[in-house]
Amino acid sequence: MRLMVRPTAHVSAMIHTEDQLREQIVEIGRWIHRLGFVAAYDGNISARLDNHRILSTPTTISKGMMAIDDLVVVDEEGRKISGRRNVTSEIAMHLLIYRRRPDVQAVVHAHPPTATGYAAAGLSLNKALISEVVLSLGCIPLAAYGTPGTPELTEALAPLVSSYDAILMANHGVVTCGADLMQAYFRMETVEHFAKISLVTELLGRQVLLSESDVDKLVAARQKYFGTSARNLARSESCPVAGSPPTEPERFRVSPEELATLIAEAARKIKD
Repeated sequence: MRLMVRPTAHVSAMIHTEDQLREQIVEIGRWIHRLGFVAAYDGNISARLDNHRILSTPTTISKGMMAIDDLVVVDEEGRKISGRRNVTSEIAMHLLIYRRRPDVQAVVHAHPPTATGYAAAGLSLNKALISEVVLSLGCIPLAAYGTPGTPELTEALAPLVSSYDAILMANHGVVTCGADLMQAYFRMETVEHFAKISLVTELLGRQVLLSESDVDKLVAARQKYFGTSARNLARSESCPVAGSPPTEPERFRVSPEELATLIAEAARKIKD
């Protein structure tokens, strides 16, 4: 029988038990597979059970075909505590985020095509194009490349995880985190949606960025709405990149006599 957890804040707030977390991880696995955010064995999802245990998807399994007893429980060092399958080779990435971010209770890693395309092109999603993205994520930086399943990957992410809730991983994919599984999943959706919008503006050959003033207002609102849980409240020069304020056109002033002369000259040229 297919397990269903509806994507609402009410449901995510009610999730307390390991069984409920297992159901939700399985359902989110189906969602990211159905949306094309992962293929084959790609991606991994985890949730914090307590200060010493993490519930995670295992290695070598389609995220669209998981059952609740496929998931594994690991300790803070990534050692398997329970489960019939093997631990994902990318568990260290999840553990790094949990160690650096006490506020984080869930992590989602996937390869959404458009956002991963930006990552493969060496481009971050750091432009202030959409107000909702600035408000919800600040911006989405690009981490340097690190070989999956090795310490290189965590070393590449380490400088960014404390300040950002969504990160592009060069030539790899995207990782998002949140206060619960639904928030981590929704942030993955937001990253891919923004990547598609950004790509359209580039194809159209024009991007109109929010101004510095507009971004400052959104950052202030972000702090108001999310308080101390908001990340990237102190803007850097490169994230997000804002547009320059519009400049007034230079005014050309002439006296009535000069204007009459200009009109007379123009009329003479038309006759000639």
